[in-house]
Amino acid sequence: MNYRKIFQIISYLQYPFILLALYFSVKPYLNGFNYLIKNPDIIFEQYNFVLIFMGLGISFSTLQDTTKTQSNFSKKIWENPKKGKLFIGILTILTFSILTFGIFGYFITNNENIEQLSFGTIVLGIGFIGFLKTGLDVFENHRLDKKTIDNVL
Repeated sequence: MNYRKIFQIISYLQYPFILLALYFSVKPYLNGFNYLIKNPDIIFEQYNFVLIFMGLGISFSTLQDTTKTQSNFSKKIWENPKKGKLFIGILTILTFSILTFGIFGYFITNNENIEQLSFGTIVLGIGFIGFLKTGLDVFENHRLDKKTIDNVL
């Protein structure tokens, strides 16, 4: 039984979650702007769902095989040590900024709407932690300077 292949198949669950996030991002506008003006809290509730389902989608995307790249564009980034380190740095800052915003918003505010969004932001941040770990694995598997050193040894 090839577990790597099983997890690769499970990783395709990312797409339904991302589609759900897309649905919830447009749902507040489907009833019209007059309804939205009368019920402004609904946008916070729906965007909380957007953040939760995006976090779940990103979490499932981390189950992909890290020995393969998805496109030539990503291959160019991961093979180049400078670009790969830059991307990992940006992803690290983004991940911990999202988590910090979510945690502070959840525990510091008394506003229920911000608390809802903060919960979704925490879920998104947790998804980004997995994405960061996957990015590190992909970078280690594809960087050209590491491959040439490994081949010599």
